[in-house]
Amino acid sequence: MHQRVAALMMTDPFAMQVLAAVRDHGPQGAYVAAGFVRNRFWDALYPEKPPLPDADIDVVYFDACNRGKAADITFETNLDKHMPTGLWQVRNQARMHKFGGYPPFDSLDHVLRHWAETATTVGLRLTARNDFEFVAPFGFDDLRYHILRITPMMKQHDRQGFDARLDAKGWLTRWPNLEVIRD
Repeated sequence: MHQRVAALMMTDPFAMQVLAAVRDHGPQGAYVAAGFVRNRFWDALYPEKPPLPDADIDVVYFDACNRGKAADITFETNLDKHMPTGLWQVRNQARMHKFGGYPPFDSLDHVLRHWAETATTVGLRLTARNDFEFVAPFGFDDLRYHILRITPMMKQHDRQGFDARLDAKGWLTRWPNLEVIRD
């Protein structure tokens, strides 16, 4: 499955520019994740409908030694200087436990398990050798089979938040064949 995601990204010049910019000018070890990956893959399932522009570019990394927001802002500014999009959202996931009232996270994989939907947790990055590396704590099946599934942590702590995201983002309008699994 990861080969299909990689192949899709390689045919998207903008996506490849984003991945190269993050590799060259973003935080060390960062991935591009969330809607940037999910939307491209699911939009490709609907060739009759042109893909919508990116609302943001989610760049995620984990640095337990520097949890301040200032570093994220510096990375966003640096990325926008090298690739002006105004869409960069760089977030050190080592501090994201504060938003959900969780104990500190210990890795990027640990954080992603607390995100809202399983398909959204797929991230990728471009290596120095122009290979793709992936992070996918729940695997690729929900991305592949066009399933929006609530994560166990979201189900336990904020089931209403999942429904609110589904409604607010208009995903069933954008992807009418999307299977939604709340349990």
